[in-house]
Amino acid sequence: MADPSSYRPKPGEIPDSPGVYRFRDEHRRVIYVGKAKSLRQRLANYFQDLAGLHPRTRSMVTTAASVEWTVVSTEVEALQLEYSWIKEYDPRFNVKYRDDKSYPYLAVTMNEEFPRVQVMRGHKKKGVRYFGPYAHAWAIRDTVDLLLRVFPVRTCSAGVFRNAARTGRPCLLGYIGKCSAPCVDRIPAEEHRELAEEFCDFMAGRTGTYLRRLEKQMMQAADEMEYERAARLRDDIEALRKAMEKNAVVLADATDADLIAVAEDELEAAVQIFHVRGGRVRGQRGWVTDKVEEITTGALVEHALQQLYGEETGDAVPKEVLVPALPDPVEPVQQWLTDRRGSGVSLRIPQRGDKKALMETVQRNAQQALVLHKTKRASDLTTRSRALEEIADALDLDSAPLRIECYDVSHLQGDDVVASMVVFEDGLARKSEYRRFQIKGFSGQDDVRSMHEVITRRFRRYLAEKERTGEWTDGEDGVPGDAPDGLTEPPAGTLTEDDGRPKRFAYPPQLVVVDGGAPQVAAARRALDELGIDDIAVCGLAKRLEEVWLPGDDDPVVLPRTSEGLYLLQRVRDEAHRFAITYQRAKRAKRFRAGPLDDVPGLGETRKQALIKHFGSVKRLRSATIDQICEVPGIGRKTAEVIVAALARAAPAAPAVNTATGEIMEDGEEPGETAGSPGEPVSAGTPDDRRGQER
Repeated sequence: MADPSSYRPKPGEIPDSPGVYRFRDEHRRVIYVGKAKSLRQRLANYFQDLAGLHPRTRSMVTTAASVEWTVVSTEVEALQLEYSWIKEYDPRFNVKYRDDKSYPYLAVTMNEEFPRVQVMRGHKKKGVRYFGPYAHAWAIRDTVDLLLRVFPVRTCSAGVFRNAARTGRPCLLGYIGKCSAPCVDRIPAEEHRELAEEFCDFMAGRTGTYLRRLEKQMMQAADEMEYERAARLRDDIEALRKAMEKNAVVLADATDADLIAVAEDELEAAVQIFHVRGGRVRGQRGWVTDKVEEITTGALVEHALQQLYGEETGDAVPKEVLVPALPDPVEPVQQWLTDRRGSGVSLRIPQRGDKKALMETVQRNAQQALVLHKTKRASDLTTRSRALEEIADALDLDSAPLRIECYDVSHLQGDDVVASMVVFEDGLARKSEYRRFQIKGFSGQDDVRSMHEVITRRFRRYLAEKERTGEWTDGEDGVPGDAPDGLTEPPAGTLTEDDGRPKRFAYPPQLVVVDGGAPQVAAARRALDELGIDDIAVCGLAKRLEEVWLPGDDDPVVLPRTSEGLYLLQRVRDEAHRFAITYQRAKRAKRFRAGPLDDVPGLGETRKQALIKHFGSVKRLRSATIDQICEVPGIGRKTAEVIVAALARAAPAAPAVNTATGEIMEDGEEPGETAGSPGEPVSAGTPDDRRGQER
């Protein structure tokens, strides 16, 4: 535990101006990022008597070993820089809203020639229109199913679209009138894009125009005694109204607004957001966070706004944002929102009327979310704490292993040998710390030798990082000694000392778990001993009887089948196995897809695809002349000569057979395309056959 007075800046060093500050720990990791209107006044609050600090703030300043700051000209710049650094460094003591699910959006891919309506999750893509988020994917599909009667936009995948275009037959939706079938040229691209734009307009809340237009067309058809057409239009109107009823009007005047509510106690806070577009609730989401410092409701709202709109621009930021409390000061945040939208944004507390009533509903949702989270977490924390204590007792550790690393080796009959490293901190998976390895020291099947290589490489990197930062020294005046195994320089690509982001392999575990029995455990322990590391415990978990093996013991440790510690070790082991076998399968699939163009130096994936698209197959490319190859955009004469020489050296491959259909394919054709899954190879043997040969 550090004494804050040991790194407190001298009087007069801190400027009295806006800026952003960073606290770092002894490993140079950034553990907290904050902004201030006056750096001098704000930082002075951290260096007062520890007894007067909030417990979590006290924990932060005693964990830190240094503080630094960056001066900016305005508070808006400070807000932007704070958000950027929180995203970059992921500081452990900052407020970070977390959620256990990825919310689905209704997306329209307007960046494609034939826009597609689909469910999307994850990061937003440029050129795609998003609506939502929704609580459930089925809610999106129900809405789309109703709207396709009126707006028959394409919903199929790229593989299905190409297959329909090749065969000249549309999919089922094309036959039943829920797709305009642009794949078989029933509608030109321009008209299909207009349909997609009308779909987006309707989803954006501009519904009255289409209803009035359809009602007028229905009446006109009835007057002209075209009763079948009038009945079809009547059903279309009913479908639109049914879709609209799924989102009742909550605010008048077609208001676009986001409502944010916060429920909190001394330790945690829950945030709920309702997205209102066109006066209707179009989406809902929620987050929960630990209160890692003494923080006001206004500051929680500010962090929620940063997370909600930090990656958004344009109409994704609404004209009006309603909150339970305003950040202090409010002007920089409001200006930041205005800059992101490109026009004025109103940030205020609702005082009366429908907006206040809706805010009360959002507040009740936030309160319920906090109660539910605390109920789940209380059980989860108790279970994880008991599991870690049981592991510590069973393995005779000094303390509970807060960081556990597990390693597994995977191969297919000795080919594509890889290994995985997964990390669990406080009993939870930390996927950003996962690593994968290719076995380079030898070829063939030898799990024990592979485990020794992986452990050696991982902890050699750890020692190199300690030497570089000056933590590991062997000499007078802190001069580093020689690194083990002749590794005197940090590996290429490691982060600089002033970077502050989490470094690869920089932090040691308290426990290393290997997937296997006594031989694998002995190999891991031998690797650590060769590197001079004796403060990390090692154990192995054998699959057959779920026995825990310790180095040098003739008999395993048998944990009760109902033990929470055994359950945790099993989860860690199974996650390492999943991660390893996923990597091994990806490597094998890549090897199966390898072709003669992969051996051409300097020829990347984009130009390879351009060549195959231009000539149709590798077979036709092999028979092309240098001048014909030069016609492909991005291919110069020198590159064309190299391609011709490489194809001449490579012997033509035997004809490939699609095992799903039995047809013979030309070179360069992906075997999965006709099955509707482009780019996914189909290998010989049943899935069960292959699974039995994988390790």
